[in-house]
Amino acid sequence: MVSKRKLSKVDASGESCKTDLPKTKKSRISDKEKDSAHGGLENEGVFEELLRTSGIVLKAGEGQNEIAVDQMTFQKKLCLALEKHPTYPGVVKQFISGLESHIKDRNQFKNCLLPCTPVRAEGSRTLVHSYCESLIKLLLGIKVLQPAVITLLLEKIPEFFFDIVGTFGTNFPRLIVNQFKWLDRLLDSQGLVKKLVEMVGVSPVPIQHDIITSLPEILEDSQQSEVARELSCLLKQGRRLTVPVLDALSRLDLDAELLAEVISDLRKSLDLSSCVLPLQILSSQKKLKSQVQASSSMSQVTTSQNCVKLLFDVIKLAVRFQKDVSEAWIKAIENSTSVSDHKVLDLIVLLLIHSTNTKNRKQTEKVLKSKIRLGCMPEELMKNAFQNHSMVIKDFFPSILALAQTFLHSAHPAIVSFGSCMYKQAFAAFDSYCQQEVVSALVTHVCSGNETELDISLDVLTDLVMLHTSLLMRYATFVKTILDSTQKLNPCQIRKLFYILSMLAFSQRQEGSYIQDDMHMVIRKWLSSTVPNHKQMGIIGAVTMIGSVALKRNEGDGSSLERPELNSERDGQLSTLLDLVGFCCEQTPEVLALYYDELAGLIEKQKGNLDLQLLDKFGKSLIEDFPCDFVVDLSPTVEGSFLFPVKSLYNLDEDESQGAIAINLLPLVSQSELGKLTDGTSNQSKRVVSPICLSPCFRLLRFYTGEQNSGSLEEIDALLGCPLYMTDLEVEGKLDSLSKQEREFLCSLLFYALNWFREVVNAFCQQQDAEMKGKVLTRLQNITELQAVLGKCLAATPGYIPPPATFDSEGLEAVSSINAVGPARKRNGKKKKADGSKVCSADRSQADDSSEGNQPDTELSELEKTAAEREAGNPLAQLQSYRPYFRELDLEVFTVLHCGLLTKSVLDTEMHTEAREVVQLGPAELCFLLDDLCWKLEHVLTPGSTRRVPFPKERGYKDIGFSHLCQRSPKEVATCVVKLLKPLCNHMENMHNYFQAVGRNGGVEGDPGVNIQEYQLMSSCYQQLLLTFRSLFAWNGFSQHENTDLLRSALQVLAERLKPGETEFLLLEELISESFHYLLNFQQSVPSFQCAFILSQLLIAIAEKPMAGWKKEKMASLAKQFLCQSWVKPSGDQEKGSQFNSALHTLLCVYLEHTDNILKAIEEISSVGIPELINSAKDGCSSTYPTLSRQTFPVFFRVMMAQLESSVKSIPAGKPSDSSEVQLEKLLRWNIAVRNFHILVNLVKVFDSRPVLSICLKYGRLFVEAFLKLAMPLLDYSFKKHRDDVQSLLKTLQLSTRQLHHMCGHSKIRQDIGLTNHVPLLKKSLEQFVYRVKAMLAFNHCQEAFWVGILKNRDLQVRITVLPGASKTWARAMLILPRQLYPPSCAGRA
Repeated sequence: MVSKRKLSKVDASGESCKTDLPKTKKSRISDKEKDSAHGGLENEGVFEELLRTSGIVLKAGEGQNEIAVDQMTFQKKLCLALEKHPTYPGVVKQFISGLESHIKDRNQFKNCLLPCTPVRAEGSRTLVHSYCESLIKLLLGIKVLQPAVITLLLEKIPEFFFDIVGTFGTNFPRLIVNQFKWLDRLLDSQGLVKKLVEMVGVSPVPIQHDIITSLPEILEDSQQSEVARELSCLLKQGRRLTVPVLDALSRLDLDAELLAEVISDLRKSLDLSSCVLPLQILSSQKKLKSQVQASSSMSQVTTSQNCVKLLFDVIKLAVRFQKDVSEAWIKAIENSTSVSDHKVLDLIVLLLIHSTNTKNRKQTEKVLKSKIRLGCMPEELMKNAFQNHSMVIKDFFPSILALAQTFLHSAHPAIVSFGSCMYKQAFAAFDSYCQQEVVSALVTHVCSGNETELDISLDVLTDLVMLHTSLLMRYATFVKTILDSTQKLNPCQIRKLFYILSMLAFSQRQEGSYIQDDMHMVIRKWLSSTVPNHKQMGIIGAVTMIGSVALKRNEGDGSSLERPELNSERDGQLSTLLDLVGFCCEQTPEVLALYYDELAGLIEKQKGNLDLQLLDKFGKSLIEDFPCDFVVDLSPTVEGSFLFPVKSLYNLDEDESQGAIAINLLPLVSQSELGKLTDGTSNQSKRVVSPICLSPCFRLLRFYTGEQNSGSLEEIDALLGCPLYMTDLEVEGKLDSLSKQEREFLCSLLFYALNWFREVVNAFCQQQDAEMKGKVLTRLQNITELQAVLGKCLAATPGYIPPPATFDSEGLEAVSSINAVGPARKRNGKKKKADGSKVCSADRSQADDSSEGNQPDTELSELEKTAAEREAGNPLAQLQSYRPYFRELDLEVFTVLHCGLLTKSVLDTEMHTEAREVVQLGPAELCFLLDDLCWKLEHVLTPGSTRRVPFPKERGYKDIGFSHLCQRSPKEVATCVVKLLKPLCNHMENMHNYFQAVGRNGGVEGDPGVNIQEYQLMSSCYQQLLLTFRSLFAWNGFSQHENTDLLRSALQVLAERLKPGETEFLLLEELISESFHYLLNFQQSVPSFQCAFILSQLLIAIAEKPMAGWKKEKMASLAKQFLCQSWVKPSGDQEKGSQFNSALHTLLCVYLEHTDNILKAIEEISSVGIPELINSAKDGCSSTYPTLSRQTFPVFFRVMMAQLESSVKSIPAGKPSDSSEVQLEKLLRWNIAVRNFHILVNLVKVFDSRPVLSICLKYGRLFVEAFLKLAMPLLDYSFKKHRDDVQSLLKTLQLSTRQLHHMCGHSKIRQDIGLTNHVPLLKKSLEQFVYRVKAMLAFNHCQEAFWVGILKNRDLQVRITVLPGASKTWARAMLILPRQLYPPSCAGRA
């Protein structure tokens, strides 16, 4: 009755909390309260009484507290009851005291923390919601009680510090903290959060975890930044709170700057290797319950893995639902510059963002590529990620696959290598589904037809088959499908494919049998085909299979313990395959030669690993054919009638008259060329003997002999010095009298002889015997002599196609289809040029547009341009076109470079006999070797600046003439060249000394004793040496982390030349510095401008690792020295031509890009060098810059205009916040730039050629646009303070724009489409300039100073003209004339 009276009293008060209830409901509630009171607390105090009258009945024991009214109603009733109580506000303390006494019992405390139970009457509808908050949560919603309840709860938390979760069945700290979440209003949010953060510092880890993860739901929006900083500091203190802190941070709404700062701190402090959580926290994570092992004791490894998994789940949620988080992560990783700052975490986060956030994929790819290119994310880091965190990374497998496919399309080798490594690691680390997807992706790459993708994918499959043979065997069916796309594969790729299939077929005998059957079927089909390309693929595939079958089986290998029937089966397969190949080859010399080459390549590749018994079976018969077919006893006369008399030449064993042998070359060539078969040959065998097989068969013979005799070639060393049956080669003046057939026969004979000597040098170049070394050098001399004769013969035999020397091109007829005829090709080129002159002027304009202002075409290699430059005057240079028709030199041949250089000047002062006893190279032989080495390096070592062409033109098989080289990796080639650096340095120092001596004597034109031919040879050697160094150090493979040691070894060789014995412990940067100084010493002796250009490129290649300030200064000084030097040919003429202009363009760019003040450098050239040129004679040049002549002026003009426009873009735009000093500095720079622009534009009046006009129109527009974008904002804000400077700047630029107007009129008068194409855009920019200046003056309240006049159309000579077909309106243009910059009205405003 007391409660009813109080309730009715409240209802009658007329307050806003009034509740009008029907009488029936009131009685029902009161009845329920009476009934429930029997199960409640017996001794009621103020606390219990107020709760009961407000609608909550407290329960003891296990029962939950009951609520009979709506939550809002309860809070309003209790609030009114407290405020209307006679002892208010003392009743609040009594109420809190009662609450404190009540919750001393843990069960009652638990009831207060758990949700209340709504009271329901049977058969009637309840007023209470099905879910009700806990009593504590309801009390926290009452303003007068909240501070005291919060204090009470926070004081209760320490009571549970040392409780083990589950002792009382409840996690009390977690329940307490949960009461603070999502409160409608916090009176002192700042104080609560501060106390909670302080509690984190003293609490055990589980309670810390609960408090941290609850903070985002407790604090207000204004506190988020402060709390984020506190949480970020917690990460630095320890790693146990990593996951809860990340979870909390991911739910905070932070501004971009703070978010970036927090994530940056997170990156530095987070270490995945020690990311471990307590077991009780792990067990509470529902996400990980399924991943926890069944065993009761969880291993530390599993704990760490689960923690990392949970960590990235938190990051993934943040990235998915908050755009700023992913951008902050990307920015934090992007801003890290040090290699050591990058961790596995960075790579996994980038993969996570790529996988989760589709909008950031492009940005993620860009950052990842940049980091790989800079070496910040080496492959070791990726391997660590896959090996230690595969459980996390597996979720991102689709992104890994997509990124790997994208990386394989890149032009940078480090990115391509990273992509291929991603495939390999994914295959090794993931399950069978992922492995199948990896293999499918690689097969797709192979079948795509893209050359680079194809090579890399086959390399990845090769690595997988070597490392994971049994795993890859499951997906052999996928790999086997590549056989359906073999038409797109070149010979080198066919070898790789059949090596992969052979490893799968023969490593697992039973499982691979079906692959063997398919391979046999394909090879038989190819060998039986009449299509040469198919027969070629059949031979390559068959020999690769032979190599797999004939491999030695190690006794320690489980697969080696084969049953006798398996051995006999293997031998039978091998015998059948050999018989089939032999039968298909014996009638076609080209096919047989390919068979010999492939077998020789197999023995070379598998050196020491082939079964000698099997090798003897298939090799003996082939080897016995060589002496029968190609070697005869040496005799004074040779029977038979031939086109030329037979003569024995090039005999190095003249002392051994008994048992001497000779190579039966001329009779075989005669038989082959003229179809004369001897009776004996026709009766003995069906096999055709051809000189085409001479060199391939000898190559097989020497590898077979070396394999059988542990590398010794003593059994066949007679072939090194034996003579050749040829004819008299003194052809000077006789060629015109010969018939076409005789000239072609003589050319073929010389090609065969040269290829024989090349193979002989390949075979014996590594022999250590002094006599044999001498013979090898003599053979090199024979090669240079024969090349000189061949050059003369080819010049007299247009249209001649030599016999093939390489047989693994795309189709055996491909080599013959190469247009390698020097004179004929040159004439055809002229004809094309003449025909091309008939194209319309519009096409010409497009061609001009594409080249003007840019660097000249660099599609041709340095060597091709050099050869083209020399071709007209030097017959030897024509041989460059015939490279595919010569046998390839092995890399081992270049060990000959260890021999010293012997010049003719030494021979003149010493006895010839003494000089011959010393094993030394002559200039011609050195030039021959260096030329070949340069071609090889240019082919295989891709420079760092190379970019892949999106749609390359079909140029046939690019590896013709480099078959053996392409079977080596670029790293192997680079390693070989590094070993040659010492002798190469010796040779370059010899060149340096030679040209310095010539220079001291007055140069080649001042010293009549200089041998011109020797000077040219030495100059060519110098150039090729510099090219060799540049090709090596510009190799983009040095940017990869795994090649750092190789780069260090190369630099150490150069540094040793300056500091012998002191370079072992130098840092890489110090080695670079010493190497740079060493190469810089050669600047005084370079004999030609091309050598100077290559030296500068070499120095840049070394200095860019990295480019320091002093190196830039040295490069600018060096480039300027070369530009200020007069370059004269040995004939006395100035150097010129397209190659000279191209090198000059690059060297001038180097000077302007590396100088400290580009504007000053441009001003010096334009105000000093060009006036000197104008005042010189017609064929004269500038005295300060001898490279500046009337022929090279367009090159200088193009580079200066382009660099001027580029340099002004680096001047920052004006800002209102700039100080007066900053504004003045920027104005000064713009004044210099505009003055330079004015000088250059006015030069068109003197040099008015079409290229100069086009350059001026193009870059004039770009300069004006840059001025509008960057300079005009500066003028807006600096006009009032620096009025005179602004006026001067505008006047100078106005003179230049007026000249540009005249050029537009001149272009229309000339009606040149190439020039008029520039006019509309330029006119638009000039009009924008007029109105932008007007806006600037209006902004500064000086619009009275602006006046627009009419500019009459004039030509370049400032003569008034009328444009044909144009009205007077179109013949006029606007002109701005700033005046009255100081009107009275303006002075007051200023």
